[in-house]
Amino acid sequence: MIQRYQGQQTQWRLSFVSDSEKAMTLTPGDGPCAWTVHVGSSDELTPERLRRAAAKAVKTMKELGGKTGVLDAAPLLPILGPAAGAALTQGAELALHEAPSFATGTPKEPITLWLDGDCDGLDQALQETAQLTRSICLARDLVNCPANKLTPALMAEEMTREAEALGIQCQVLDEHQARTLGMEAFLTVGSSALHPPRLIVLRYRGGGDEDPICLVGKGVTCDTGGYCLKAASSMKGIKGDMAGAAAVWGAVLALAANHVPVNVTAVIPSVENRISPDSYIPGDVIGSMSGKTIEVGNTDAEGRLILADGVTYAIREEHAARIVDIATLTGAVVGMFGFTTAGYLSNNEGFSDAFQAAYHRSGEQYWPLPTFPEYRKMIESPLADLSNTSSDGCGTITAGLFIGAFAEDKPWIHIDIAGTAWVDSPRFEYQTKGATGAGVTTLYELCKGYAQEV
Repeated sequence: MIQRYQGQQTQWRLSFVSDSEKAMTLTPGDGPCAWTVHVGSSDELTPERLRRAAAKAVKTMKELGGKTGVLDAAPLLPILGPAAGAALTQGAELALHEAPSFATGTPKEPITLWLDGDCDGLDQALQETAQLTRSICLARDLVNCPANKLTPALMAEEMTREAEALGIQCQVLDEHQARTLGMEAFLTVGSSALHPPRLIVLRYRGGGDEDPICLVGKGVTCDTGGYCLKAASSMKGIKGDMAGAAAVWGAVLALAANHVPVNVTAVIPSVENRISPDSYIPGDVIGSMSGKTIEVGNTDAEGRLILADGVTYAIREEHAARIVDIATLTGAVVGMFGFTTAGYLSNNEGFSDAFQAAYHRSGEQYWPLPTFPEYRKMIESPLADLSNTSSDGCGTITAGLFIGAFAEDKPWIHIDIAGTAWVDSPRFEYQTKGATGAGVTTLYELCKGYAQEV
């Protein structure tokens, strides 16, 4: 966490100023390690621009050997208020975050930063942002973890350890409990591996007696594709197929740490999708917790199977008032939006409006997708109630609509972060190679938005 500046000796001083002629540039200031960071004109200033500017500045400082520095926010606080200081600290911390290393040797010397400047409400904003930033970094660390270090059981242990420390109620269901509940779709995927599946449930009760918002996150810790085996070139990234699970976990941790008055439950179906002698294969017809039957068209479309049972569990066991599912679900969304924007679908205009307001506050980028009736026909099956693959393309839309078929009458949003959860080359300055922590901030803002109505 970046602390408030109290006159400490530092090597660098980075002064952030609005300048209509110089956007996102660094120029030398007075002294060898004093720099002015230009962030563009004041009328176009946003927290997202400040996050990117701070990230660019501290990465430059790091490249030039700086170990200590001050972020001077004073010129910007009169323009954006506490949000300016919060954005600067978050951008800097995310830019300096590094994935955990399993290498032996001497650890790297950390970089220490302080924030200079003051205004009403700044301390509160910095404290809230610090907890949110920590949760983003925890989510990144989880997604970056190798699959052999993060089986479903190990992920359950890590998630519950952090959650219980914040007073969040935790429950982990094993394969036997899931079978009693009739979670056949979840178990069909999870039974394909030696490491058994786990259903992780985290209940944060910060509000009154109202039913919770349920966040359902895809937790596939290893996805080989099953018998529809992935190409060798795609195998390196299969450990990150639990980024949706990491996002809902991170959001719930931040809500609890900041005591946001809302009730939220995270439901995380966690499995490995591998190959075993009795693994499911294309053409199989399976059941689900909802009672619906599913024809398996592709074993590499496993995420929607486990999310279907996760959504049903959220409704029937957790009494969800609203549901969001989030997943690294389809390669098709990367073809549409690349690595900077995620796609989403919804069955409820009001809930969709709340989600749009949330991502405008968070600075993350999302784009709505259509849900016309003809798309639903693409997941019809002659053998079962639904097929887990489309008969005619539109992979991102039909994958989302498959999950939506299990949402019953609840307001529902589906988010596909397959393109934004991981970057080999950072697209934004506060990203580092690997996991991005996509979704944590927006889910936090979405739930916080409903808390203000309580």
